[in-house]
Amino acid sequence: MAETMTNGNSQTYVGTRTIRPDGADKVTGRARFGADFNLPGQLIGRVLRSPHPHARIVSIDTSRAEALPGVKAVITRADFADQSSEFIPAGEMMMNYKDVVRNVMAREKALYEGHAVAAVAATSAAIARRALKLIEVKYEVLPHVIDVVEAMQPNAPLLHDDLFTVGVEPKPEKPSNIAKRVEIKQGDVEAGFKKADLVIEREFKTAPVHQGYIEPHAALASVSEDGSTELWCTTQGHFIVRAHCARLLGLDIGKVRVTASEIGGGFGGKTVVYLEPLAIALSKKAKRPVKMVMSREEVFKASGPTSGATVRVKLGATKEGKFVAAFAELKYQAGAFQGSPVQPGVMCAFAPYDIEHVHVIGYDVVSNRPKVAAYRAPGAPISEYAVESVVDEIAKKLEIDPIDLRMQNAAREGTKAAYGPKFGPVGLEETLNAIKKTEHWNAPLRKWQGRGVASGFWFNIGGETCASLTVNEDGTISLMAGTPDIGGLRASLAAVAADELGVPYDKVRPIIGDTGSVGFNFLTGGSRSAFSGSMAIVEAAKQIKAELCARACKLWEAKPDQVEFSGGSVKPLGALAEKVKPMSIADFAKVAGKTGGPIGGVGRINAQGAGPGFGTHLVDLEVDPETGRVTILRYTVAQDAGRALHPAYVEGQFQGGAVQGIGWALNEEYIYGSDGKLQNAGFLDYRMPVASDVPMIDAIIVEVANPKHPYGVRGVGETPIVPPLGAIANAMESATGIRFTELPMSPPKVLKALKEKGLSRA
Repeated sequence: MAETMTNGNSQTYVGTRTIRPDGADKVTGRARFGADFNLPGQLIGRVLRSPHPHARIVSIDTSRAEALPGVKAVITRADFADQSSEFIPAGEMMMNYKDVVRNVMAREKALYEGHAVAAVAATSAAIARRALKLIEVKYEVLPHVIDVVEAMQPNAPLLHDDLFTVGVEPKPEKPSNIAKRVEIKQGDVEAGFKKADLVIEREFKTAPVHQGYIEPHAALASVSEDGSTELWCTTQGHFIVRAHCARLLGLDIGKVRVTASEIGGGFGGKTVVYLEPLAIALSKKAKRPVKMVMSREEVFKASGPTSGATVRVKLGATKEGKFVAAFAELKYQAGAFQGSPVQPGVMCAFAPYDIEHVHVIGYDVVSNRPKVAAYRAPGAPISEYAVESVVDEIAKKLEIDPIDLRMQNAAREGTKAAYGPKFGPVGLEETLNAIKKTEHWNAPLRKWQGRGVASGFWFNIGGETCASLTVNEDGTISLMAGTPDIGGLRASLAAVAADELGVPYDKVRPIIGDTGSVGFNFLTGGSRSAFSGSMAIVEAAKQIKAELCARACKLWEAKPDQVEFSGGSVKPLGALAEKVKPMSIADFAKVAGKTGGPIGGVGRINAQGAGPGFGTHLVDLEVDPETGRVTILRYTVAQDAGRALHPAYVEGQFQGGAVQGIGWALNEEYIYGSDGKLQNAGFLDYRMPVASDVPMIDAIIVEVANPKHPYGVRGVGETPIVPPLGAIANAMESATGIRFTELPMSPPKVLKALKEKGLSRA
């Protein structure tokens, strides 16, 4: 096995495909997911949800439900104190507690079909369901609005009478559904367009799509008589769940202990709370444990997808292909409460390119849909789909190779992004070169087949992170992290710990600690967990190595400069080497009680320096002119990972992002009727790609080291979902000659477009 040197350590595991620590339990069914937890005497919780997309709640009568034998608790809005308006971070997005308390339980109004109105806990699921039917809710049904552009109109049904658009001057005198206007500017965009020989302006529309995690939301809560609260749930951030629940229910954070289960997918959708505060409130009232699990229909109707949007892009270029000016206007659906990912959409729109003059405006718009949640690079796939489509059109009009055009304009080290930062070393050019060198790029195509390429960007984040390393009595290592493992965190951190301490990989046991076992951790999101977690592990290992060196000095009566930690042992230097033998970690573990007690280290950091991620995707597809069906024939991803701690997991992130992007581009969408009700709340009607729909996704790992990380790591989870929408739209244009400006490019839409062009064989 080849070895390299980083941080003065001889690496043997980082960068290799080690066995995943959680693999055996997952393939044998032993791993416990959210719904697998049970407690003696537990009750079953169920939620009553609004049948109306928009209605004032006149009254709620729970008396008949409470009288039903077997019902132990009923909760409504009256069980949750109102919250002041206060924005707090939720992954890459922000949320407001005033809205959070209204989203978990409707207060004045039900704002979307499926909005929680009441909840019960009973001795069986059947009794709980019967009890829901006995709750009498009087509604005053109100007009609703679903579409983002319609919601922005002055006469649109108003969701919140206290919502005044932020970011405009003068401050509006009337409330509206436009929560916020954001913008970024760089240079003089009008002057820039005057330099352009070619200007392309197009409008695009995308549909809201769900993260599609297989495991539904689930929570099990137990509140004791003294208020001590235990919660087991499926989440991307159990410390965030703890904070939200404590805030909403008036609990001391220290009294709430949250354990994150194994997670059956999240992709951003499990960074918020739905059932968790309800389960705690019911348990507190019933004085028994309460378990709640969403049905698939509830997941679709009551949890957050990402935004649908309308995007207008204008891009100017010289006849040589140099981009000289860019403008975009983004209108993003936020759902029932403000907080769409329009801000990152604005930031990312033109970030892959070095453009002197840029102006992007974004609008955050509420409508009668479920409140959106994060979804993998929130906001970026939408805006970059539109930009990459226009870039492709410019390449065709100027007759420039689309990769060469991107290469000419690519962001590189020193490029100042329109949203503020100046990039350090980044790998967009390397990903473009990697794609161009593939056999895929030059492979022949047949009629009705097309090829598309697109690039994408995500900024990545760090944040508050704790992790600990403990040397056990036999010299093995216990590793505890505090961010849920979604995509291989435990394997990556174990490899770093093994390399840092010079111990075998299989002697490191990584676990995810609960909120009472390890210090605060921000959630798993923004491609931060491996980046920041590995930095915390390096810090923890430093403490252990320093402690062992200090103990060796005492045992050997040596000075600090006479010892060093290397290769898993403290070694004597110089003349001392002739008197004493090196001591391994296991040797110190045996005498720990005589040399100072337990040995361990804790990394407590606020990780900074997350290197931005760039990727380029290449796709071949075929269009059936008789049905409009699109088949993905071949797909290649190249992305800068900085340094791949575990290449197989990095490739898995690339492949997963590409497949989710394929679904977003071709089939997935929320379909509402004129009554404002969701018509496809299940996997039979919400068409996600399955294994038979996609080819093997070829993954190329590009490594341009992030200088701010001890191993050069960049986050990799978000970027791979950014380019697919544009790449597939460009391939569709290549195959049909039609520029599709609305997603998804589903068979009915494709067939309609082919017929309009006289191309269909149907």
